[in-house]
Amino acid sequence: MSFGHPLLLLTLLALPLLVLAYVYVERRRARYAVTFTNLDVLASVAPERSWRRYVPPAFFLLALALLCVALARPHRSTLIASNKATVILVIDVSGSMHATDVKPTRLGAAQAAVRQFLKRVPKNVKVGLIAFSSEPQVAAPPSTDRSLVERGLDSLSFLQAYGGTAIGDALAAAVQLGQRSIGQNPKRQTIALVTQKNPLVSVLFLSDGKQTRGNLTPLAGAQKAKAAGIPVYTVALGTPTGVLTRPFGFGGGGIPSSIPVPPDPATLHAIAATTGGKFFNATSADVLQSAYKQLGSKLGRVPGKREATNEVVFLAALALIAAGILSAVWAPRLP
Repeated sequence: MSFGHPLLLLTLLALPLLVLAYVYVERRRARYAVTFTNLDVLASVAPERSWRRYVPPAFFLLALALLCVALARPHRSTLIASNKATVILVIDVSGSMHATDVKPTRLGAAQAAVRQFLKRVPKNVKVGLIAFSSEPQVAAPPSTDRSLVERGLDSLSFLQAYGGTAIGDALAAAVQLGQRSIGQNPKRQTIALVTQKNPLVSVLFLSDGKQTRGNLTPLAGAQKAKAAGIPVYTVALGTPTGVLTRPFGFGGGGIPSSIPVPPDPATLHAIAATTGGKFFNATSADVLQSAYKQLGSKLGRVPGKREATNEVVFLAALALIAAGILSAVWAPRLP
């Protein structure tokens, strides 16, 4: 914690003087009590000693201490939204995303989770959307206009994506799009420290299968993100027993065919580990929603300071109220 006006913390030095004054008054009351010879009067003037009678004054002093701290304008370390931050959402739209092991379908669950993410991510953070199957394509350029991203998200339902899954190429496209969003030249890429928390660009990557297409391998794409200092948060969507049912078999005859479409969590976990991101294994719509909500509250934010004066004043008010209530209940006089 830091302070805007640290010299005002010197007001805390007044608290020991108040304690000494309280002790002095208590001792004077005790000396005054011995001048009475009537035991009944003495009992009324010198009440029974109990720890309870010291609790209200303690709360009162705590309130004063908190008010002194509030005068110094305290600031706490936290994550704050960055006006220059960009989050690139990457969603697999290959044919396997129509599997129903995650309800209503894998693609439908992903679209619903992204909408929850858009509600939580700071409004001043740019969000872009890339859809990929055999090759990546930009569904929505990075923008603070959430409706633009939502329209791109809705369009994913109409993409006739079969082909395969080009994870490495999609990662490279996300890195380039993110760099352009913050004014970096992808051709002049320099090595950056991935240990930096919450950099200006983050990638949220969702896929439900193994790489089957593309020029770059998944780890080659991850190396591009690492070199650019961009963490990739990956989500493996689907269950190991997931299958894709098509109305006609590959051999014809109108016989439905079931094709196993298990996700590839090992590869996506390696991508997250390489780039300094985090991996999520989403085997249900609820788990997927939870992951995107968590990331929506984290991505697009950078370490910073936020003033905590109001919080400290609120605690001081609570301490004063506690002092008043306890004083009225345990000792019918001011602390």
